[in-house]
Amino acid sequence: MKVLAADGISPKGIALLQEEFEVDVRDKISAEELLSIIPEYDALLVRSASKVTAEVIGRAAKLKIIGRAGVGVDNIDIPAATAKGIIVINSPGGNTIAATEHTMAMMLALSRNIPIANETMQKGEWNRKKYVGVELRGKTLGVIGMGRIGAGVAKRAMAFDMDVIAYDPYINEERAKSLGVTIGTLDDVIGKADFITVHMPLTKETKGMISLAEMKRMKKGVRLINCARGGIIVEEDLAEAVKSGLVAGAAIDVFTSEPVGLGHPLVGVPGIILTPHLGASTVEAQIGVSIDVAEGVHAALHGEPVATAVNMAPVSREVMRVIAPYLTLAERLGGMVVGMADGAIEEVEVTYKGEIMEVSTGLLTTAVVKGMLNPILEDTVNYVNAPSLAKDRGITVTERKQKESKHYESLISVRIKAGGKELTVAGTLFGTEGRIVRINKFRVDVDPHARLLVCPHTNRPGIIGAVGTLLGRANINISGMQVGRTEIEGTNIMVLTIDHDIPGDMLEKVKAIDGIFGAKLVNFYAI
Repeated sequence: MKVLAADGISPKGIALLQEEFEVDVRDKISAEELLSIIPEYDALLVRSASKVTAEVIGRAAKLKIIGRAGVGVDNIDIPAATAKGIIVINSPGGNTIAATEHTMAMMLALSRNIPIANETMQKGEWNRKKYVGVELRGKTLGVIGMGRIGAGVAKRAMAFDMDVIAYDPYINEERAKSLGVTIGTLDDVIGKADFITVHMPLTKETKGMISLAEMKRMKKGVRLINCARGGIIVEEDLAEAVKSGLVAGAAIDVFTSEPVGLGHPLVGVPGIILTPHLGASTVEAQIGVSIDVAEGVHAALHGEPVATAVNMAPVSREVMRVIAPYLTLAERLGGMVVGMADGAIEEVEVTYKGEIMEVSTGLLTTAVVKGMLNPILEDTVNYVNAPSLAKDRGITVTERKQKESKHYESLISVRIKAGGKELTVAGTLFGTEGRIVRINKFRVDVDPHARLLVCPHTNRPGIIGAVGTLLGRANINISGMQVGRTEIEGTNIMVLTIDHDIPGDMLEKVKAIDGIFGAKLVNFYAI
């Protein structure tokens, strides 16, 4: 079999593949050349330079796997690859240590003024008094996001005798205790931490989550670090806060738009340390990701399961024919429950009723977990790592099967326990279209392919109209509405399909309407 290695893959990974396969190395390859030669190859390895488009995949007559030596897979058309049965893998763990250590390096450089001290010394200056720093020992580190990198930073910070308080709405007390950290709200972290480091994914919810308003509530002398995703901290606000002395300093490795030029608001601000997205840029990380994808390619070309597949774990063709139409529905059910949950999810139970119970449903359960974790984790969540990520967070996942389904040929029901409460959402297929047909005890018929505003409410005139009027005044369009009822007299649930995002303050106004019991915005675009 033949393997094409493009974009400067580390020789360590290439050497591993050369033990068994014919490997062509093209460190720089044009789009035209890739299109021309791709029909010859069984596997393709890329970094970020080569674009593996639908056209490339369409010409790939023999291709079985595409390996991305790194985390991001934006340069690969995953739907096109999946449709053609090509496995796409990445290396989500190969640069974890690199990103963790870079965060610690930024924190230390920030606390001891190392960059500016070096810069002035290179100019012949000697400013011991001017660049007096602060110690990490005894300080409180606030970690926003406790994925693998956030947990790694917390562990290292504790070795410096720091106290660690973490904000992660989807981690439970047991997991926090095992990590040795205190779990708090975002306000707790903002109000108590001397250093704050961000390790969240960039989503609709986390974009701009740390703005000037949050910085004004922080401790005097706070220092901020972001080696996760650009855009979580509002860059213009950070520049203003550091200039005014509201924030003592910041260390930033990632930016809303990259590369960064001289006109960027953070460039040239005293007290702000900048690095050009170096979090994963170590010799070891580059070797690690190349070996990771090489091992994945080796397994795939031997027909073995691949632990880092980002599109789909292998299952038999017979089972896939049955479950394939349900995969998206299962993911959306997972997204629905996490969007409606109050607190950290502790338990997930997936029940299969009717015809669907006759086949192996393990991949569908994984799809539920994938949909549940995708909006909340910095890590890439796929069909292979979703179960282990859930286990890492102390979430118990179980399956049940029932032969009979009263009203549907097949029904998938997801029950979770979160914050001491239970929540159940069920769905089925109408033809090939997935529909949510039950939320707790409420019967509904909802298309889970957009943004949904879910509002339990008292069944009396004027409440639905009040919500519609409030959203209309804010130019938020409602493109669909369902009202579900239960046997409990006077209790309804309103599910609105929303065409636009709803700001947090608007959601609070909806909750404040007399007769509304609560309001949750479920954004399926984040899944």
